[in-house]
Amino acid sequence: MANPSKTPTTPATSTPPTLQKSTSGSQSGQKSIKSFFQKRAGEGQRANVTVQPTLPPIPPKVNGTAKKIPSGKTLRGSSQSLTPAPSSDAIEPGESEEAARAMIGKSLGANGLPSPITPVGEAAVKDAKPKANGLPLLFDSPSRKAKKVINYAESGDEDEDEDAFNPSQVSRTRGRALKRRKTTQTDDEDEFGGGGEWEVEDFIEEDDFIVPDDSDAEAAPTKKRKRSSIGKSREAQSTPAPPSDVDVDVEMPAVSTAQQWSYDPDNIQPLQPRPVNAVPRKANPTAKKYKEKAHMTEPDQRYPWLANISDADRNPPGHPDFDPRTIYIPPLAWTTFSPFEKQYWEIKQKFWDTIVFFKKGKFYELYENDATIGHQLFDLKLTDRVNMRMVGVPEMSLDHWANQFVAKGYKIARVDQKETALGKEMRERDGKKPGAAKKEEKIIRRELACVLTGGTLVDAGMLQDDMSTYCVSIKEAIQDGQPAFGIAFVDTATGQFHLTEFVDDVEMTKFETFIAQTRPQELLLEKGCISVEALRILKNNTGPTTIWNYLKSGKEFWSADITCRELDASSYFVSDGQSNVEHWPRALREAREKELVISAFGALAQYLRTLKIDRDLLSMGNFSWYDPIRKASNLVLDGKTLINLEVFANSFDGGPDGTLFSLLNRCITPFGKRMFKQWVCHPLMDAARINARLDAVDSLNADCSVRDKFTSSLTKLPDLERMISRVHAGRCRAQDFVKVIDGFEQIEYTMSLLKGVGSGEGVIGQLITSMPELRPILEHWKTAFDHGKARDDGLLIPERGVEDDFDASQDRIEKILAELDNLLKKVRKDLGSSAIEYRDNGKEIYQLEVPVKVKSIPKNWDQMSATQKVKRYYSPELRTLVRKLQEAQETHGQIVKEVAGRFFERFDEEYATWLAAVRIIAQLDCLISLAKASSALGEPSCRPEFIDSERTVIEFEDLRHPCMLSTVTDFIPNDIKLGGDGANINLLTGANAAGKSTILRMTCIATIMAQIGLHLPCSSARLTPIDRIMSRLGANDNIFAAQSTFFVELSETKKILAEASPRSLVILDELGRGTSSYDGVSVAQAVLHHVATHVGCVGFFATHYHSLAEEFGRHPEVVNRRMQIDVDERQRRVTFLYKLEAGVAEGSFGMHCASMCGIPEKVVLRAEEAARMWEYTGKERERMEKGMGSGEVGLGWCSDLAWVLKGEDGGVNKRGLEVLRRAIEGM
Repeated sequence: MANPSKTPTTPATSTPPTLQKSTSGSQSGQKSIKSFFQKRAGEGQRANVTVQPTLPPIPPKVNGTAKKIPSGKTLRGSSQSLTPAPSSDAIEPGESEEAARAMIGKSLGANGLPSPITPVGEAAVKDAKPKANGLPLLFDSPSRKAKKVINYAESGDEDEDEDAFNPSQVSRTRGRALKRRKTTQTDDEDEFGGGGEWEVEDFIEEDDFIVPDDSDAEAAPTKKRKRSSIGKSREAQSTPAPPSDVDVDVEMPAVSTAQQWSYDPDNIQPLQPRPVNAVPRKANPTAKKYKEKAHMTEPDQRYPWLANISDADRNPPGHPDFDPRTIYIPPLAWTTFSPFEKQYWEIKQKFWDTIVFFKKGKFYELYENDATIGHQLFDLKLTDRVNMRMVGVPEMSLDHWANQFVAKGYKIARVDQKETALGKEMRERDGKKPGAAKKEEKIIRRELACVLTGGTLVDAGMLQDDMSTYCVSIKEAIQDGQPAFGIAFVDTATGQFHLTEFVDDVEMTKFETFIAQTRPQELLLEKGCISVEALRILKNNTGPTTIWNYLKSGKEFWSADITCRELDASSYFVSDGQSNVEHWPRALREAREKELVISAFGALAQYLRTLKIDRDLLSMGNFSWYDPIRKASNLVLDGKTLINLEVFANSFDGGPDGTLFSLLNRCITPFGKRMFKQWVCHPLMDAARINARLDAVDSLNADCSVRDKFTSSLTKLPDLERMISRVHAGRCRAQDFVKVIDGFEQIEYTMSLLKGVGSGEGVIGQLITSMPELRPILEHWKTAFDHGKARDDGLLIPERGVEDDFDASQDRIEKILAELDNLLKKVRKDLGSSAIEYRDNGKEIYQLEVPVKVKSIPKNWDQMSATQKVKRYYSPELRTLVRKLQEAQETHGQIVKEVAGRFFERFDEEYATWLAAVRIIAQLDCLISLAKASSALGEPSCRPEFIDSERTVIEFEDLRHPCMLSTVTDFIPNDIKLGGDGANINLLTGANAAGKSTILRMTCIATIMAQIGLHLPCSSARLTPIDRIMSRLGANDNIFAAQSTFFVELSETKKILAEASPRSLVILDELGRGTSSYDGVSVAQAVLHHVATHVGCVGFFATHYHSLAEEFGRHPEVVNRRMQIDVDERQRRVTFLYKLEAGVAEGSFGMHCASMCGIPEKVVLRAEEAARMWEYTGKERERMEKGMGSGEVGLGWCSDLAWVLKGEDGGVNKRGLEVLRRAIEGM
């Protein structure tokens, strides 16, 4: 045995390994594994060849790179230049090989077989340099440990093009020799640059292996590590081989380990850590330094420019103009990139803040910083692709992982392969330019498919719920000292654009209302051009996952001129014979002259262009104007009211539980739910329209047949509104396309059932009769393609005669299949065996499987694999046919995609019809939801009566809070009477926690429900339509805007005083508590007087200032109410009866509530003493006692009278004079 410490000499150059054809003689001369390596006569001269299971030497280099087989050359034994992918099964050794291998076997008598999978003798023969006599010159070929697959996740769906990350293809041997492929090497792509260096590692865990992706190149010969054969070494080993596959010299210690660790009582030293017995590595001057794995190093060690990042304009972080979305890559760095690295960084440099999912075979991979994020957040297995960190997920679970990143607030970019490996090969062959093709041209084409953000999700699998998700672009300016806004926003899932422009008040009421209604998921703001007040409103009304994008003025946030020019140049809206502007959607044409809104829309269009979804959405032409406050036709619910009344989000956690919308929403279709939200945002104000809805509700509840048929037929209806937008974009799966057609067929069937039931002049009859005729259109799609194959296989296969090119391509494939059948028959006849058949082995299809008993195999056949009973071959004719079939199938796959695109275009021609049908179904769904919600109120419930009265009236008898019906079984009902023959304002007093706020909210909720068109949970309801509900509830401050609690109270009160009208419903709760008692009661008194005297609205004014009850006791528009309680003075306890009654509360009983809450008794007693002292000595008490019964005129009346006597305009309006006259009469 040779000395293992010596390094084997390696020839300077080597020829590529070749695979010999198997001949008929080789079949009869096969031997067992044992006899295969026995020494033959005449081979003694080769016995001194030494093969060691040691560290593989550095491979021979040619110009600094490992030598490869030139691209396009075929291996010996192949009869065609274009061949299907060969098998990896071992080829039976021929006579010429056996002679050489037998010589190697003799040398292995002492060493044993280094690997039970790859014999060293075989490796030596393959890598030997031939001499003049034809015998190979043997040497130890360098081996490289085969990388193994990372089991990322649940990958079960196999690509017909790719076989990456699939270890099953190399483990399917079952006791026989490992399959070996006959391959050609290409100087190909998708290998990260490393100068051809060979990586050598002491030990690598299984999980760190990865199978190189074969999607971008033809399969290269697998270099397997030589392993010691345990069984063989036991049988023939004369000298023990090193236990490791690394060539090392192990130095044995002079003293045993036990003696080294013996206890010495005379020399007691602190216990030291035991040294690691590191095995010294023998220095090898010819070997290169070990290269640490990429995922074990920092990115800036491999890419120095990542150490100090800057944006594309070379601005460092912290610079005012720094753009975190881009990164600067020095020009010199591009020269060192491999083609794949260059392909990746060309995309990544523009999306530095985005997680880029890069398609590689059957997986989507994340590199560098993205890989680190995936590893840290979701514990994805971190590995590398030679020079880059990498994690990966199967393509079948892309939606799941993309959702995970989006939920964390990240943007997602998806880069897809635009061709398969076979398609790339065909492209290179068919379109080859003169001269050698560049290496970059050889990599598989990949393109940025789309960028997904939390506000621009379009795929149904990634959307979290059925409600709309908005991306909002905001342009702010100052006009005549007032804030003005231009806003454009889109629901990308449906392709619905909305535009609005308005001049707001100082408090930005309209803007806050818009934000509360839409709850944007993504914002586009002009950098440096948004006010602090607007930012405060945005931050207070958006969630933590909202994405904020600050765009540069002009370059990204387009001006109005640039927007118009870009829209014209991009041809989103094209018309024949007319200017493109004439073909713009009507709403967009109207907005063309509005500078703010068209600029906001320009920013939105530019952003969608960056995300690669602009043309898909804009070309739909689905535009409309949006008015957040529709004063003319709808009840106005501003942003504060929506929040205070918990219409869409509760005050506990911001969720939907317990909200008015969750109570009323009984819709069964996703698009019905979205429409119903708009109904709740904008209740009706026209009594005729409200009564029409109520008539429909009564009709549906009286005859449940329409409701039941609609519900049973359309319960499982998919989200057609979103799906038809995907069809328009041409990005719809075949299964979803079938669902769309089936969904409209179900709608057509359901409407045919309802026509005989819901006909008439009512709302339901009008909707049914206005449904467009769908049957003629659907008849075409019933027979246009095979629906079964679309559902099962995901392919749109047209019926015969629909698509000519598809039929021609199908005929070509069938012709080749027929030739294959004929060839099989011919082979069976020639070889005289009917057992011969075709067998697929992974990608290697149509191999001739021949039983071993058949001996007359033609010499020009190539054996691809073998088992104990059969052998598999390719004949030259079979290779040609298989290649033709593969290319025909590849071309056919492209035609199938083109056919699907044509189908989508034809379907989209009727987009207006489909959308009209969807919206009619949505309205019917909303009406049925109103009927269901009305019938679920329990008893008592009634239909509200809307009256036409000069004075505003709101009267409810035995009213219960609608949102508490499901949680509170013993709710105490109350009678509400505002306006009409009585006073407009109820001045409400009572103890703490007596139920005052519940009365206020309950009245507003009932009013909203009545004007939406619902029944109410009360015995009777009479009211005039209300134009606006305004509220001032709760106590909160705004620290970030430097606004105290009292400041916030007065800001909200100012809106009420400025916006309320005689038809408004106003509720004010404990106004003035954020300041001193004197200031608070003064503000409350002045506001109450103005609201009751001059505004003339109806509502509640809840307060603990009992002096106001005395102050306004004689006011004709104010009446005192209180919440009934029972007080136990001895135990200091209050029993709340929750009943509204006339009168003034005896007190707030704060000390009783403090005692009930567990405040120490000593503290409560001291508080009572202080309260009595203040009550009897304070100036307020003295004034009250002096004024009681004395007929003193309130300060409010005195102020009004002074204005009248001055005779100045604007002091007291006509209504104020009438109230003043009535007050004087009552004195």
